[in-house]
Amino acid sequence: MREYLLFVDTETSGIPQDWNKPYSSRDNWPHIAQLAWVVYTRDGQEVKAENHYILSSDYDMSPASATIHGITPEFLREHGKPRHEVMRRLYDDLLQYQPLVVAHFMQLDYHMMGVGFYRAGLDNPVSELPTFCTMLTSARFLQYSTQPKRGLRLNELHQRLFGEPMAREHDALTDAYATARCFFALWQRGDIDEQIIMAQRPLGEPGKTVSRRWRPSLTHFIVVLALAALVALLLLF
Repeated sequence: MREYLLFVDTETSGIPQDWNKPYSSRDNWPHIAQLAWVVYTRDGQEVKAENHYILSSDYDMSPASATIHGITPEFLREHGKPRHEVMRRLYDDLLQYQPLVVAHFMQLDYHMMGVGFYRAGLDNPVSELPTFCTMLTSARFLQYSTQPKRGLRLNELHQRLFGEPMAREHDALTDAYATARCFFALWQRGDIDEQIIMAQRPLGEPGKTVSRRWRPSLTHFIVVLALAALVALLLLF
């Protein structure tokens, strides 16, 4: 596992209409209303936490989403920050810590970060980093259940692991902390290990080939071939 882990959560203005459309499809992808992340060392020591609301000057909040997380356009006008400023903070932390990026329902958070970087005019560092979804790995708890194998909701996983519900749901910072707590508990129990982390299917920007999980192996293979060729040349002289 990497030296640092970054646990991230987003609260959004809605849900994607089509997961396969490019980030340039403006009306397809919702907007981030709240973005929070917490950085930990691999042994569970908190390094830093960030929690930001993003101004809603160029999008509307769906009533259904506002009901879920309670974030209103009025609140964002008062407390929100420019998108580029917030995404730049996340961009800098991703580059500095080179973490394993963890979320509960990573599919949504991955694409919301991606479209957020796109709209801010920034490169997407997440596309070059390993990711892990605690919701997907929690599906093993439903192995003998008749429920759909989508995985447990974050509050359900928290309840199962700690015997108590979360104090609050659908707040990005609270959810990021809860995801971290669940991840480290699963790691200590042996429900998560290096192989399980690497086995999760990598995500990627819609329409682009995903191959980042194999880059280290390919690099290693090339280095081995180069060393072998060098040894062969040395043996000739």
